[in-house]
Amino acid sequence: MMPILKLDGEDFFYSLDGPAGAPVLVLSNSLGTTMAMWNGQMEALRQRYRVLRYDTRGHGRSVVSAPPYTLPMLGQDVLNLLDALKIDKFHFCGISMGGLTGLWLAIHAGARLQKLVVADSAARIGTVVGWRARAQLVRESGMAEVATGAPGRWFTPAFIAHAPGLVQQYVASLRACSPAGYAGCCLALADADLRSEIAAIKAPTLLITGLHDPVTTTTDARFMRDGIAGAQYAELEASHLSNVEASADFNKLLLQFLA
Repeated sequence: MMPILKLDGEDFFYSLDGPAGAPVLVLSNSLGTTMAMWNGQMEALRQRYRVLRYDTRGHGRSVVSAPPYTLPMLGQDVLNLLDALKIDKFHFCGISMGGLTGLWLAIHAGARLQKLVVADSAARIGTVVGWRARAQLVRESGMAEVATGAPGRWFTPAFIAHAPGLVQQYVASLRACSPAGYAGCCLALADADLRSEIAAIKAPTLLITGLHDPVTTTTDARFMRDGIAGAQYAELEASHLSNVEASADFNKLLLQFLA
């Protein structure tokens, strides 16, 4: 089912699939996408897990509140959703912005988090100046320019040539994103810096990075590997949305780690 849950008067669109009583796995989308970005994982995951997907604040069919947003706000949204669904313990997997949300949860709700997967992300993504400039761009001019440049940020040239229809689906989804919601999340990313806090993470952690990712690089992933005790590290032949570009290998890593 894919209902909308009202939390403190705000709508959150979510999907809960898989056997009742199975371990819960929360999936968190990247900036400019929706929960549909996980479609390539669902067949593999819902056989063994109770999979909770949701549209991040400002995206898809979830609430578009007035910006700016903050990383603690995005993390608390997850906790509020879990509480409303009466879910205590959970695994978490997030891509990019969703990965940063996962790091925040591991630091601030570590007693509830069982295993953490951070994919194509960083403890600090981009720069304050860059994110504020992008927020201003979409507020003033809409999503067209950001959407036009998305394929080169998200996918390798080889994948763009191999799966142009799929790439265009993601571009269309980004183009349809609320400028206010997108800008709000840009401002959350502008202020989000967990580099000095990740050493506090105790949950078993898997870091997945795309070898060709220009947004969150292998250097960013290795920084997290060195800062999180016992963290596992894996590289995929992919760019920024590795779960889409290398879905079979991504799924294999995820299932092996969560088992």
